[in-house]
Amino acid sequence: MPGTQRELTLRFLAEPADVNYGGKVFGGAVMKWIDQAGYALASAWSGRYAVTVYVGGIQFENPIAIGSLVEVRARLLHTGTTSMHIGVDVHAADPRAADATPRRTTHCIIVFVAVDDARQPATVPVFVPTDDEQRELQAYALRFMDLRRGVEAERRAFLQRFDPAGE
Repeated sequence: MPGTQRELTLRFLAEPADVNYGGKVFGGAVMKWIDQAGYALASAWSGRYAVTVYVGGIQFENPIAIGSLVEVRARLLHTGTTSMHIGVDVHAADPRAADATPRRTTHCIIVFVAVDDARQPATVPVFVPTDDEQRELQAYALRFMDLRRGVEAERRAFLQRFDPAGE
């Protein structure tokens, strides 16, 4: 039912196919997992197909070893008219370790827009925080939106100066 699922967690083992030349999981594989978890939550919240429009603040804090148990946790932070701002944290742990405490490996905010059958933006249910943690997470998303506006202005100025043809 749209407007009810506010978070989800994907769990799986990091596979040998995900390995980079340094013997750890590719950053691109982690970004794929983030997008998949974000999409699953965005489509569950909106009840629609959703497209990724922004991924920001992605930080690779710790490497993920092959064979690690990976948890990708997506939480709805804020909704606009058609957009959903989702915080995603990736944690990993060695399931063979005596103390298999997961450690955060990656964090970011990803923004999805719900679309209708004609692939036009569609309204989403409004997210209203119900506790202090949810209000704090929404405030984080709003601060991040303000920062993103400055980054976008800098990006546009750079591209206009160094890539005026838009190529």
